[in-house]
Amino acid sequence: MALPNKPKGELKAVVDPEIVEMDVDALIIGGGMAACGTAFEIKKWAPEDMKILLVDKACLERSGAVAQGLSAINTYVGENPIKDYVKMVRNDLMGVIREDLVYDCGRHVDESVKLFEEWGLPIWKKSDDGENLDGAKPAPTLREGGTPVRTGKWQIMINGESYKCIVAEPAATALGADNILERVFIVKLLLDKNKPNQIAGAAGFSTRENKVYYIKCKTAVIACGGAVNIFRPRSTGEGKGRAWYPVWNAGSTYTLAAQVGATLTMMENRFTPSRFKDGYGPVGAWFLLFKAKVSNGLGEFYAGGDAANEELSKFMPYGKSPVTPTCLRNHLMLNELKEGRGPIYMATDVALNAFLDEKREAGMDEKSLKKFWKHLESEAWEDFLDMSVGQAGLWAGMNVEPEKIGSEIMPTEPYMLGSHSGCCGIWCSGPDEDWVPEIDNESRAHKYKWGYNRMTTVDGLFTAGDGVGASGHKFSSGSHAEGRIVAKQMVKYVRDNDFTPEPELTAQECADIIYAPVKRYHEFVGQSTAADVNPNYCKPAGLMMRLMKATDEYGGGVATYYMTSGKLLHICMDLLEMLREDADKMAAGDLHELLRAWENYHRIWCVESHIRHILFREESRYPGFYYRSDYPTCDDENWKCFVNSTFDPKSQEWKVEKVDMVNIIETDPWL
Repeated sequence: MALPNKPKGELKAVVDPEIVEMDVDALIIGGGMAACGTAFEIKKWAPEDMKILLVDKACLERSGAVAQGLSAINTYVGENPIKDYVKMVRNDLMGVIREDLVYDCGRHVDESVKLFEEWGLPIWKKSDDGENLDGAKPAPTLREGGTPVRTGKWQIMINGESYKCIVAEPAATALGADNILERVFIVKLLLDKNKPNQIAGAAGFSTRENKVYYIKCKTAVIACGGAVNIFRPRSTGEGKGRAWYPVWNAGSTYTLAAQVGATLTMMENRFTPSRFKDGYGPVGAWFLLFKAKVSNGLGEFYAGGDAANEELSKFMPYGKSPVTPTCLRNHLMLNELKEGRGPIYMATDVALNAFLDEKREAGMDEKSLKKFWKHLESEAWEDFLDMSVGQAGLWAGMNVEPEKIGSEIMPTEPYMLGSHSGCCGIWCSGPDEDWVPEIDNESRAHKYKWGYNRMTTVDGLFTAGDGVGASGHKFSSGSHAEGRIVAKQMVKYVRDNDFTPEPELTAQECADIIYAPVKRYHEFVGQSTAADVNPNYCKPAGLMMRLMKATDEYGGGVATYYMTSGKLLHICMDLLEMLREDADKMAAGDLHELLRAWENYHRIWCVESHIRHILFREESRYPGFYYRSDYPTCDDENWKCFVNSTFDPKSQEWKVEKVDMVNIIETDPWL
């Protein structure tokens, strides 16, 4: 049941919370698109007596990156060959991906999209005469052969204000309300004390009640999204809290998996998107639907110029593709800014008026032109009202009319995710298919498959969506499809492995760990006149600011134009060590602060893996996302490989290593 929102400070935390113990077969951790895919699909395959539980930090109806809505589904294969989808992903991520995972996603994703439409999501269609039907007129469904409105080769347009609600409802119906826990934050995974490398449960706490949940399970999927607020945001002060990616994503997926020994992959691959300045509004629809171009402060459309083409030729074969990789588009923009030719504008006015000119040349009369213009104008605003209301509000507040004047865009602070134009995450088994490479190595950290599709290197622990590493460009639809894949595999795992989980930690030990910040607060709060200033503890807000300052200045944030080096990264690691020591002194007086404290713990772990990976990879694989000044080029000869890391829970040591990349789709031609 969804518990209501409460303001900060209202829900006081007590020293001894109630402990709720539960025993299930399959545990779904998360509430976004991937978790909804798992929840919807798992009941189809599970026997009647199989106990399944979904635990969501927020409310299923509006959880995850799709919470506010979307104006497009970014992955729909449709009439395109799946191998072309793999090639597109491979190129955009500079050649290093798990092609088996990407191909597997490509062959399942369309079914999820068709389900969305059947559940009530309005998908734009093409009429027989080529007109865009934007949901206002009836049209054949995708399953009936309807033609979607494409924006680029892989994206289709939707009216997606209620996208997440539409997808959440069948997931909730499939599981049943009694099998869903909302407003419960899982902060720790538990290994089995008898069976090595086996998931046995999870522990967390309610953000609305003084309760700790101790859940035993035979299998689990961790699908809690990526990470935001790990670097200092561009918007501070009055814009504090603004970000492109949802602010509640704390890297829990990566941290929880790493802490129990699951191998991570490509954690160096942060995503640094370009977005409308200050409002963080997405730019995709303007590029793809309205065919807008970017210009520098001199009015030059630099992206297609000779200098840009010469720069892109340095990054072959990636730089000469029909669609320039996301990081290289950033790179070109940053070059303009550093040369003093900023700011960078998206020529929204030019794009919209070009449509008018096209209609005039085709003979459209003035009355029809006015009607067409009103429709075009509403589409331009609707793109943000669907998914980024703050951007529309900022334009209105700044007297900006994008149909009359260009809008400034800027690269944001870095994020970590595995389902958008980024590929960091967890190393997973691919499908049990003959075309998935067999690797002659005993370590799962080097293998491509080991029995269960999307299972991590820890037995019984699966992941999906942002959690699956080395396979970006899933977006919302692909994340849901991956959740559906995982659902079948979890049922199979429970069926194949009959054991009784016994976690290494007891329920009371977990409760003591989880509520440690609360106990610290109650022990020392009386030693100062101001509760937030105390010699014996620190509060979560200050600690997060320190983390973002360290990464921004030394880990390649906005302060340095995303530039870092071995020396700077070592300083960042030293600061993280100090931060970890101070994090043990965090105190929480209410449940909101306890939530923030544990998000900080997860963010620190996530950042540490990120910095370790960047330090290990001695090249600049993703120019525009980050640069290493000591290794400024993309070095395919030595570094066209995965970087994998594994934390050993027993020795408390990290191992970072190169892992061979194997192509399964032809590389000639590259695209």
